[in-house]
Amino acid sequence: MRKIDMTKGNIIKSLFTLALPIMGTSFMQMAYNMTDLIWIGKTGSKAVAAVGTAGFFMWFGFAFIMYTKLGAEIGVAQTVGAGDHEGTRKFVDGTIKINIFLGAMYAAILVIFREQMIGFFNIEDKEVVSMGITYLRIVALFANINFIIPLFTGIYNGLGDSKKPFLFNGIGLIVNIILDPLLILGIGPFPQMGVAGAAIATVFSQVVVFIVFMINLRNHKDLFKGFKIFKMPDFEYVKKINKIGFPPGIQSALFTLIAMVIARIIASFGEIPIAVQKVGSQIEAISWMSASGFSTALGAFTGQNYGAKKYDRVREGFKKAMSLMGVFGLFTSAVLIIFAEPLFAIFINEPEAIKVGTGYLKILGLSQLFMCIEITTAGAFNGIAKTSPPSIVSISFNILRIPLAMYLAFGTSLGLEGIWWAITISSTLKGIVLFSWYILYVRKFPDFGKDLSKEIA
Repeated sequence: MRKIDMTKGNIIKSLFTLALPIMGTSFMQMAYNMTDLIWIGKTGSKAVAAVGTAGFFMWFGFAFIMYTKLGAEIGVAQTVGAGDHEGTRKFVDGTIKINIFLGAMYAAILVIFREQMIGFFNIEDKEVVSMGITYLRIVALFANINFIIPLFTGIYNGLGDSKKPFLFNGIGLIVNIILDPLLILGIGPFPQMGVAGAAIATVFSQVVVFIVFMINLRNHKDLFKGFKIFKMPDFEYVKKINKIGFPPGIQSALFTLIAMVIARIIASFGEIPIAVQKVGSQIEAISWMSASGFSTALGAFTGQNYGAKKYDRVREGFKKAMSLMGVFGLFTSAVLIIFAEPLFAIFINEPEAIKVGTGYLKILGLSQLFMCIEITTAGAFNGIAKTSPPSIVSISFNILRIPLAMYLAFGTSLGLEGIWWAITISSTLKGIVLFSWYILYVRKFPDFGKDLSKEIA
């Protein structure tokens, strides 16, 4: 079993070694979406709105992906740290089988109910609705591929090897970059397919990544010793996977449902705000992806050291990761606020969309530091298999967004910008509360939490 030992050596180096490829992998996923948006944006804001609307349901599917990915990531990391090779195999076995089942189930739901799902947003423009249904139908047929690639990534991350997922996803990104303009705009012998072309390019590139993963996984045959696809996984490990993955899975599902409700509120202002929110969230994702990369790295680092009972390294890892991401959060805030207009203009050239998008980025830019704090702290909790606190905080304040957005958008003079303020306020509160919870939590354990609050407060 090949793994990278993070229980010794320089902590900063260990975190960066693991985090940078994870961040790169996340940025590649963002680049998939941005590449689609750049080329689709050339066909108009209606096409962007259609892809953005359909994308919510693929985003909702990430709840099921998160359930198995974190189960594998943390389970593998802790068993590797403890030297429990049989436990590692059982986590891999259980998460793969659960992932395949959930992927197939969700794919069937998307295909059968695609029209009703797009109809949820009450979009009046029939062209936007039609394009959204088309996009959703194509990507739904390959939902299993979309599900299992992040799971494979989680297994590698738990082993401490984040470089291979980065390289494999890089291959898929190159394929997507090549195919997008050809299929969306109809260059050369290819017909102009619009949003259908974007969906086909994305699906094809994911299939390529899946094939590369499968080829490489042959080098990890010890992980799949005794694996039989139709054999039930070990129930004890299913319970462990459920304990780790269920809270963040529920968190992700509710986050998406809340975002869909917010999107429905946004839709009452027309299709331009829908497109703006889709593009703006992708630009803002630069800080989200970076923080998530460090969060995942911190989770794996913490998991291995927690499993090895090296609590001093757990404390030091959190301290250093939080310091790094605090500086990054401030930097990202400055970039989004100062360069809001030119950043947004890269994707959509329509003057009204640029005006609305500039406001979005400036307001959301104010919360970037706190978002980075929240996500990084969640990684620390995940590493010690305490996934409930991040989920509770996230769910509570995300739910708050709905009444707050309604009040600020329709009960004040802010209008559409009231929705952006609701998101920023809730993100700020999440960061403050979760960080405080972690400090209070570790104080309860003298061996584990010794002096942690003094070091990072």
